[in-house]
Amino acid sequence: MDLRKLKKLIDLVEESGITELEVTEGEEKVRIAKHSANAAQQTIMMPQAPAITLPAAPANVGAAAPSTTPEASEAPKTPEGQVVKSPMVGTFYRSASPGSDPFVELGSTVKTGDTLCIIEAMKLLNEIESDCAGTIKAILVENGQPVEYGEPLFIVG
Repeated sequence: MDLRKLKKLIDLVEESGITELEVTEGEEKVRIAKHSANAAQQTIMMPQAPAITLPAAPANVGAAAPSTTPEASEAPKTPEGQVVKSPMVGTFYRSASPGSDPFVELGSTVKTGDTLCIIEAMKLLNEIESDCAGTIKAILVENGQPVEYGEPLFIVG
């Protein structure tokens, strides 16, 4: 492949919002991947939230530990039910557009297949559907927040 073509492809990746480009020309294959510091920070920040709550209880020692353990279990109380997890990495949106109503609210009744939210990944909007019927007991992610694969989004009970 011509070096000028490679340079143009690299410039295209740098200027656009894409993070990866793969081009095949005959038997030649080129893959250009951009790893930004911002993306690394997002993936690091998400797993830290559970890590911060877990060490809080072991940090207390002696007689104080039993009294803080019930408090620690009270603070992150989440309703029991089916957890709907993110099937992909992307940005979580509760509604189809910024001015429209959210797909579901706390206490909404949903059926299997109802749209719960949208996850934007690589400029594509992916509707996330409920895999069970019930009532929305908790919405675990804020609108516009980045989500990771397998991250809990809703609790349906």
